[in-house]
Amino acid sequence: MYNFQFYMPTKVLFGAGQLKNLHWEQMPGKKALIVTSNGQSTKKYGYLAAVRNELDQANVEHVLFDEIRPNPTKDNVMDGARMAKENGCDFVVALGGGSVMDASKCIALMMVNDGDLWDYAFSAKGGHQPFRNPGAPLVAITTSAGTGSEVDMFSVISNDELKEKTGVFDISMFPTISVVDSDLMMSVPPVFTAYQGMDAFFHAAESVINTKEHPMGEMFALKAIELIAKNLPVACQDGANKEARANMALANSLAGYYMLCTSQHTMEHVMGSYHEGLAHGAGLIMISHEYFNFFAERQAAEEPMKKMARAMGVENPQDGKDFIRALDNLIEAVGCKGLKMSDAGITKEEIKAWPKHIHEVLGGDLTADPLPLSDEDYLGIYERSFK
Repeated sequence: MYNFQFYMPTKVLFGAGQLKNLHWEQMPGKKALIVTSNGQSTKKYGYLAAVRNELDQANVEHVLFDEIRPNPTKDNVMDGARMAKENGCDFVVALGGGSVMDASKCIALMMVNDGDLWDYAFSAKGGHQPFRNPGAPLVAITTSAGTGSEVDMFSVISNDELKEKTGVFDISMFPTISVVDSDLMMSVPPVFTAYQGMDAFFHAAESVINTKEHPMGEMFALKAIELIAKNLPVACQDGANKEARANMALANSLAGYYMLCTSQHTMEHVMGSYHEGLAHGAGLIMISHEYFNFFAERQAAEEPMKKMARAMGVENPQDGKDFIRALDNLIEAVGCKGLKMSDAGITKEEIKAWPKHIHEVLGGDLTADPLPLSDEDYLGIYERSFK
C-alpha cells in the first residue's frame, strides 16, 4: 500500500488571457512589492503594465523591485526584502520565470523574518535555523514554462561567496494565487523555451524513476512528459503557436504539482554554483543522457523508463534504452544536441571537485535514485557528459 500526502493550497488561474481576471480575486494585502528580473522583457512586452493595471483595479498599491538575476542570489533576496520593509509592503507579486518566482518566495520570507537568508539555509554552510514566521503572501505570475515554481513551496537560491546553490523551502512558500497565462510565454526565445521545457521534463522524469514515487505523482508526471514530448519541439520552432504554448504551460504546472527530483537536479545545482551564467535547463540537458543511461545500462529502472517511453510515443518499448533513444531524439528536436560544457566555461579538471559538493547542496533526493550513486559514479557521469 502507498502512503503519501497531497497539499495544494494555491488557487491557479490557468489559461490564455487569465491575467486579465486577476483583479477579480481577493488580494492578500494592501500594498505589493512587484518583483521582476533585471532584464527588459516584462516591460518590453507590456506584461508589467498589465500587472500594474490589475493591481490598480483591485485598489492595491505597489512598488517595483526589478533586480532579480538568472540564478538568483541571497543578496537579491535580501535587497528585495529590505525594499519591501522600507515601503510598507505586506505581500509580494512575482512576475517572471523560475528565478523571479524563487527569489520572490524568499523575499516574502525575509520581509517578516530577522537575519540573513543563509541563517536558514539547509546547505552545508547554511545556518539550518527554522523560519520563525510564515512568509508574507505571494501572488505568482509565471512568464515561462519550466520550473513549476508557481505551484510549489520550493526555491533555489545561490550564494556566490560560499559557492553554494541550494534549495530553500517552507510550507508558507506556496503562492496564494498563481496565474498561468500562456499569452505571457509567447515571447520566450526558442533557446530558452527549450531550456525551460526540458527542465519541466526532467522534473517529471526524475519523479517517475524516483523510488519514492506513487500513483498520484506518477499520474501528473507521465501526463507532463506526454505533453512536453508532443509540444516542446513545436513551441521551439514556432513560438507563436498558441496550442503548443498552452500545452507547455499545462505540462509545466503538472510537473510541479508533485515534483520528486532525484540526484540529477543536485548534480546540476553543483554545476550552477560554479558557473552562475549556466542556465539550469541547459545544465540538466548536458548531463541527462549519461545520467539516465547509467540506470538504463544497469536495468535499474526498466518499468518506469518503459512508461516514459510510451508517454513519449514509443510503441511497445522493450527496455530502458528505448527511453534513452526517445530522450536523445527530443533533445535534438528542440535544438540542444550540440550543447557543450566547455562552451559554458566548464573545464574537465574542475569537474573532479564536484562530487563531494553533491552532498552539500539541496536539489533532489539522493536517497531516491534507482541505484545508490557513489562519488565515483557521479564523477563518471560528469566526465562522460563533458564535451
